[in-house]
Amino acid sequence: MSDPTPAAAAPAPEAPVNVTRLLAEVARASSVLWVEVEARPYPLWYVWHDDGDPRGTGPAAYVVVGEGEQQLPELPEEVTLILRSKDNGGRLLRLTAATRTLAPDTPEWDAAVAVLGPARLNAPPGLEERWRHGCRIVRLTPHGVPLEGPGEYSRDTHATVPASTAATTATWRPWHLGGRTRRR
Repeated sequence: MSDPTPAAAAPAPEAPVNVTRLLAEVARASSVLWVEVEARPYPLWYVWHDDGDPRGTGPAAYVVVGEGEQQLPELPEEVTLILRSKDNGGRLLRLTAATRTLAPDTPEWDAAVAVLGPARLNAPPGLEERWRHGCRIVRLTPHGVPLEGPGEYSRDTHATVPASTAATTATWRPWHLGGRTRRR
């Protein structure tokens, strides 16, 4: 007697993505996010701060903007955050976040500095005072349904023309001692 051929197994339905958990994991793993302001994305280093910490209310991303730090225009009440994979740089989540600038000399500002300070690479002496007098600490609190996420990515390439800056080379490259290397 021959055994009946087993039917082909139906593909298992995909489990829904837990966006809250994905957001927390991606935000903790990376140190750079992109903030879209007036349709232009700006890369920012940040520190992710979760719930349950007595120093802050989290979950939120805290960024330092201003003199001697990263430059960013004044933020509206809501911005779009783009979180990318640390492994391959691919876009994982695009979502809306509320912005709030923290006032110096408040407990929340002190808590943010306590979290941001150790994460700042090559921190100069007097960092806290410099931040207090010449920078803004902004809290970005994600909320709502993601604009893009696993299984719901835009088909657009998101390729844009590079923003024009004073650092752009507008003329021919300078003369080189010994000439330029020839291409083969």
